[in-house]
Amino acid sequence: MKVITSDLIDDLIVRAGTNVRRRINHNVHESPSDPVQRLFVAARPGSYFRPHRHPIKWEFAVVIRGRFDVMLFDDTGCVTERHSVGPGSDAVGFEIPPDVWHSWIPTADDSVFLEVKQGPYDAQTAAEFAAWSPSEGTSAVGAFVERLKVAKAGHHVD
Repeated sequence: MKVITSDLIDDLIVRAGTNVRRRINHNVHESPSDPVQRLFVAARPGSYFRPHRHPIKWEFAVVIRGRFDVMLFDDTGCVTERHSVGPGSDAVGFEIPPDVWHSWIPTADDSVFLEVKQGPYDAQTAAEFAAWSPSEGTSAVGAFVERLKVAKAGHHVD
């Protein structure tokens, strides 16, 4: 039996704070070939989840600590939905169907979600990144994230 402890979650949060990407994950599944991928992701404010979509696979998540704003977009970078998700908000989880552009914004310092998605995992086909969003690590990311933080449904972020 695999037991997910509060200490493990606390450690993930600490490690996310020292990681250059401001996030870290803990895989529950054994290998990328598993048919169901299960992982905990801890993210600190400032982590950039580049808008992406999974062309043929759904994604399910439950926020177990902290809070995230989850955004959906159309093909042009217009926000179609924005939801605050986490304990104490109206939503604690969600499922995104295949082929929908989305991004996460951690809004609390101790934010962690459990993600479940279809496997197997193949890095080459797992996600398609939005051409209207800057690549991770580029100088344009900071300004883009600032636009994401305030964008509402109907706003373009590109």
